[in-house]
Amino acid sequence: MTTLRLGDTAPDFTQDSNEGPIAFHAWAGDSWVVLFSHPADFTPVCTTELGRTAALSGEFARRGVKPIAVSVDPVDKHREWIGDINDTQDTTVDFPILADVDRKVAGLYDLIHPNASTTATVRSVFIIDPKKVIRTTITYPASTGRNFDEILRVIDSLQLTDSHKVATPVNWRDGDDVVILPSLQDPAEIAQRFPKGYKAVRPYLRITPQPNK
Repeated sequence: MTTLRLGDTAPDFTQDSNEGPIAFHAWAGDSWVVLFSHPADFTPVCTTELGRTAALSGEFARRGVKPIAVSVDPVDKHREWIGDINDTQDTTVDFPILADVDRKVAGLYDLIHPNASTTATVRSVFIIDPKKVIRTTITYPASTGRNFDEILRVIDSLQLTDSHKVATPVNWRDGDDVVILPSLQDPAEIAQRFPKGYKAVRPYLRITPQPNK
């Protein structure tokens, strides 16, 4: 069993999908990727999740993110299901759904949790950066639909904190104040990086407007 941790390289694979064979790393290119798994096709929660992902296609594109889903069902079943998703969720699925019939991807990404189910994949999310590094993992039970607004929020935080020496506080959303990293202590660099100034609640807790806004 593979246990993937933050900072690990996302495993590469080639697998069939509703859009044809996917060589994962080549398909990802220099984009961010959200890889997320589904217990089965033609299930109610999954249908709403894939519909929401399709509805958010513009939001993902604006952030340079490619979504890709995975289920252990075959391609022909995926294609039939997509018709239901588009019809019931009033959208158009425009991203690949991997047909992981041989459970290759499920094995690489530890998506089968036997104490939950020996056949269905759990609802896992992997946020992967352009260097193919796993930056976030979230796992939900089969009965609980994911919050895609939270997934976008995490991507916003990762992209911001990669380019600025800040961290994002509790319940942060894009445009809110952020905190200056405690490791940044040089006054001149702080003034250069944060010309709007900051409020020092404590020496280690310095709040500043989001620097790229």
